[in-house]
Amino acid sequence: MNIVAALRNFSRAWRGGELGLLGFSLCLAVLIVTGIAGFSERLSGAMTQQSHHFLAADRVLKTARSIPENWLTEAQAQGLRTASVVSFRSMVAADEDMQLASVRGVSEAYPLIGELGVSDTAFGEVELVNRGPQTGEIWLDSRLMALLNLALGDEVSLGEANFRLGRALLSEPDRGGMNDMLAPRAMINIRDLAATEVVQPGSLVRYRYLFAGNTEQLNAYAAWLAPHLIEGQRWEDLRDGQPALANTLKRAEGYLLLAASLGVALAGAAIALAARRYGDRNTDNVAVMKALGAQRRQILYRYLGQLTLLCSGAIVLGGLLGFGLQEILFRSLQGLIDIEIPPPSWRPFMVGAITAVVSTSVFALPPLWRLSKVAPLRVLRRDLADNSDDLLSSGLIGLLGVGLLMWWYSKDIQLSGALLLASLSLGLLAAGLVLFLISLARRATASRSQGALRLALAAIYRRRFGNAFQVASFALALMALTTLGVLRSTLLADWQMQLSEGAPNHFLINIQPNEISPLDAFFAEHQIADAGLYPMVRGRLTHINEMLLKDIDGIDAERGNVNREINLSWARELPEDNRLEAGAWWPEVSVNGADNIAVSVEQELAEQLHLKLGSVLNFNIGGQALQAEVSSIRSLDWSSMRPNFYFMFPPGSLEKYAGSYITSFYLAEGDKPLLTALLRAFPTVTLIEIDAVIKQMNTVVAQVSAAIGLVLLLVVVCALLVSVANVQASLDSRLHENAILRTLGASRKLVASGLLLEFSAVGLLAGLLAALGSNIALYGVQRWVLDMDGVWHGEVFLVVPVLGAVTMAATGWFYCRTVLTTPPLLVLGRL
Repeated sequence: MNIVAALRNFSRAWRGGELGLLGFSLCLAVLIVTGIAGFSERLSGAMTQQSHHFLAADRVLKTARSIPENWLTEAQAQGLRTASVVSFRSMVAADEDMQLASVRGVSEAYPLIGELGVSDTAFGEVELVNRGPQTGEIWLDSRLMALLNLALGDEVSLGEANFRLGRALLSEPDRGGMNDMLAPRAMINIRDLAATEVVQPGSLVRYRYLFAGNTEQLNAYAAWLAPHLIEGQRWEDLRDGQPALANTLKRAEGYLLLAASLGVALAGAAIALAARRYGDRNTDNVAVMKALGAQRRQILYRYLGQLTLLCSGAIVLGGLLGFGLQEILFRSLQGLIDIEIPPPSWRPFMVGAITAVVSTSVFALPPLWRLSKVAPLRVLRRDLADNSDDLLSSGLIGLLGVGLLMWWYSKDIQLSGALLLASLSLGLLAAGLVLFLISLARRATASRSQGALRLALAAIYRRRFGNAFQVASFALALMALTTLGVLRSTLLADWQMQLSEGAPNHFLINIQPNEISPLDAFFAEHQIADAGLYPMVRGRLTHINEMLLKDIDGIDAERGNVNREINLSWARELPEDNRLEAGAWWPEVSVNGADNIAVSVEQELAEQLHLKLGSVLNFNIGGQALQAEVSSIRSLDWSSMRPNFYFMFPPGSLEKYAGSYITSFYLAEGDKPLLTALLRAFPTVTLIEIDAVIKQMNTVVAQVSAAIGLVLLLVVVCALLVSVANVQASLDSRLHENAILRTLGASRKLVASGLLLEFSAVGLLAGLLAALGSNIALYGVQRWVLDMDGVWHGEVFLVVPVLGAVTMAATGWFYCRTVLTTPPLLVLGRL
């Protein structure tokens, strides 16, 4: 068959309206996958580029001591740009005031990549510059300027040298971790470092040597450098700079594409229904063609050609629309990601194209393959076209195709298998429930219903299997969208409502023992209610029952709350938001070992570490060993916003270890100016504003969920496609039913009312299932993720069913309007 004949056949089939839904479904599948794959790829690429800024270079050499000068000379000889950074802590003085600061000495080339944010005033407007301080100049961050009451041009002392305050330092591209962020920042030129006489043998100093160049130059220098590195020296690349961010982006891409696969599955179902109807409507044509001598191969070529043209058009149009979807998703995150987004690539388009080919092969090809096997006797015997035995095999092929796509998207066979199994199980449960409700409604109202309601119930029951599938798919999509909407708008508000009135919204840490009395006096003077002062020391759990954590089966020693230093505290009385679950509180408790002291452990951590009463724990506290025996297990109310601890000891048991105190307090929004007085009175104390964190959380959740919500909205459109395909599949039978009803005297108004009631009931039922499912899902999130009391969201039982009924009624009416406009005589004449 030549291309002209193929295009002619395709044009004829398209004008007949039989390929429209099939093409739209394919196009939508390509749109979703291309848009999400491109969005994930470009966001990941932007973050990778940004990680250069996080390092202020392409590669970094970290070391606790200075490196030989010839190492930098060799790097420059190989074409690399270099810079040096020396970090230490020291006192910064101005007149009679002094403040401990985290100081950095930087070379003239710093930063190699990225910019410094500076200003002429504390907390002023940001100005971006690409060099650090000149010699004789010091830059201080806004907090340090406020604590020392300084302005530009004032004299500042650092060690034995005096400096002129040149700029307010607002941001650095490679600002370190939490420990560095807690301390006020200062920056000088590295050539002034010797004059300060601060760095002496034995001083705690960190060196960072920055390198920038192309990949070949960096790899060649890394190969030269590797034999020279000693223990404690670390060569970092981009993956080392932001490993957590890289892993998060990788998982996010997989999860988004899994969400897209749900849309593909629903679009695939619509493709299968549309292709089956297309095959049914062409059965007579194929039978006639075979009766006139056409071979099966010719039939296959004809319809495969149409399918190929349709798939190619869907790939092109869906791919172009997918690139537009990427831009919409990035606009929905505007303000959350302040980085340059790289241009789109062709890889997402290829992913969408492969998705279209697979969807066509597993959903649309089987009905057309069966079409080629139609016998010529179909012209005389219509029962020869019964292909019901092939439905099961077609369904299994479709599930296999969706499963392979999910696995390809996520690269995680367990995650994709679990999602496929969960979606299938929920769909089957929902379909079974719908069948039961339809049968129950018919039995309950069969004798009492009249008119349009009777017609609607009869139509729903007559097509109960198709309606069950339609309701299940639409309900699943609505449930996902509803769950996200409630999470976005009310769940955080519910969590905040469960905080007790006046719950602390500020924390103070690093409180020294000599500051306790003055701080109590400050709180009393300004009528601030605090949660009490709690002592704490930093310690690391190393052994359980004389075994190293990493050697104990069933314990992940690398988990965040295990593989780190933990705050340890002591108290005489059990804190009011703690509850004993096992054991006894001191002084009733006694332990077995003479060298052991008692310790109380938080319940979830005890379960994670398989701890029981009597378990012996070994801690390392600042290089000193401590052995303790578990005497009780406590549950904590983390939502109280009071200081809470995984491990608590009896009074006096940790006094020999150096530590500090922590407290929390509530401060109303209008009393915020008191924080300035608090910081001036206690300059070494670190303040953490929890209310600001909650506001930021709300912003992040709203912006991220906007992007995910757009994806789920497309999933709902895919579910509507299933409904449209289901309606079109029943269109011929509806035409016949309407013709018979009109012939028997039914009015057009009665038939129209019956159709509206039928589709409204289907949408209403889907909305009710979605509301119930979303409430169950939200309850699980509240109870087991956010650890809060479950809140029943009754409003969704009003909004979602109405939304489902209106949407389904409008969709069904639009595609069934031909049932009302086609004259009955014309329909009966075709029989």
